[in-house]
Amino acid sequence: MSKYSKTLIAAALVFAAGSAAAFGDYTGIGREATPAEVEAWDIDVRPDFKGLPAGKGTAADGEILWEEQCASCHGIFGESNEVFTPLVGGTTKEDIETGRVRALAEGGFPQRTTMMKVPTVATLFDYIRRAMPWTSPKSLSDDDVYALLAYMLNLAEVVPYDYELNEQTIREVQERMPNRNGMTTDHGMWPGAPASAGGMGNGGIPDVQNVACMSNCKDEVELVSALPEHARDAHGNLADQNRVVGAVRGQQTVEPAADDASKAPSEAQAGHAAAKENGCTACHGLNNKIVGPSFAEIENKYRDKADIGEYLAEKIRKGGFGVWGNVPMPPQGHLSDEDVELLVRWIQQGAKAQ
Repeated sequence: MSKYSKTLIAAALVFAAGSAAAFGDYTGIGREATPAEVEAWDIDVRPDFKGLPAGKGTAADGEILWEEQCASCHGIFGESNEVFTPLVGGTTKEDIETGRVRALAEGGFPQRTTMMKVPTVATLFDYIRRAMPWTSPKSLSDDDVYALLAYMLNLAEVVPYDYELNEQTIREVQERMPNRNGMTTDHGMWPGAPASAGGMGNGGIPDVQNVACMSNCKDEVELVSALPEHARDAHGNLADQNRVVGAVRGQQTVEPAADDASKAPSEAQAGHAAAKENGCTACHGLNNKIVGPSFAEIENKYRDKADIGEYLAEKIRKGGFGVWGNVPMPPQGHLSDEDVELLVRWIQQGAKAQ
């Protein structure tokens, strides 16, 4: 485990568990974290492969998983530019030989893909394992991650289609990463002796300079959002999504709730809350298109369809592609039947916020 990860784990466990030792005289608050709880956090894989689990997979295995789990957002060949930036493209066989991606320096590719930028293959393994699929992170087995990574590397022509990627062969792959020599350690965030002394990094010397503001300082900083008005509440109320410590707060991006706590929410309020809690409003505005169509557009398009309820429920659960252009709708299989039914009724009733 890296020193950085240990620091994060320690901070999180102290904050969450409230160790009696950490809080001195405040007895009875929380308990020490168990070894199993610490182990659950200890899943990072470092660039030097420390923390890498055992497992194996080929591009052939990964291709099936990719089409089921990844293609709706990233495209069959990692080329999609609709939901996220393309994963694959912009690298050449010459880049694999040199370890430097020419297109990054010369601008010979229209945009920067993941395979153009990332220097270490362990970083890809770590991210897929912890954060993917988007709708159900950490649901992949270690063999699944090896297989998906093998497929992605095959798309970039780093490994052949029948290459078995495992905890041993992945070290060979590092020597073929197109941008493996494109990462600099000549900055203050990388510890160790400077290159002039035969080490890596520059001894931790900061690579920036800053002068504190000592005159005409503002007494109060005003937070200004760059989001367009229709997207301000796309991720809920930002003011409620901050820790209870520290001075930084998000903007109030939704109307304050009514003071009458005894009043039960209407179905419109419940439906809108479910849409925000389940991430629907990240892609769909109430009346404006964001990534996908607005809820108002969906209701208007299908209001006369006989089986509209069943149709929308199926689309929510399984996703789709092509109905509203080239933007795919990822499957939302993690939603409960109750949430799906609530969202469908809410859309049919006009998808109102109140």
